[in-house]
Amino acid sequence: MNNYETVFIVTPVLSDAQVQEVADKFQGVITENGGQIVNKESWGLRKLAYPIQKKTTGFYFLVEFTGEGSIINTLETQYRRDERVIRFLTFKQDKYAVEYSEKRRAKLSNKQEE
Repeated sequence: MNNYETVFIVTPVLSDAQVQEVADKFQGVITENGGQIVNKESWGLRKLAYPIQKKTTGFYFLVEFTGEGSIINTLETQYRRDERVIRFLTFKQDKYAVEYSEKRRAKLSNKQEE
């Protein structure tokens, strides 16, 4: 089992319910193909570094998961087919990235408890 992290940007013209539906869809793709979600974050509406499809903002989502390498092809195919996703990036985490992610999650959970 490998550790992966994917970030995708959803078009800003959707309602909150539609944006959540898109996020749930891709989390479902991961779990249906044998992956296990470790962490998911919604970063909300953010400004893009440059216009994409004449849009200057987008809803950002981060999903950390474990699974086999075959999940990536299926997941990225679904990203490409869904016109609501304007950009995505998925990469395999090495042991240092996994440690950093764990520290980051611990730090965020400590902030939320305060």
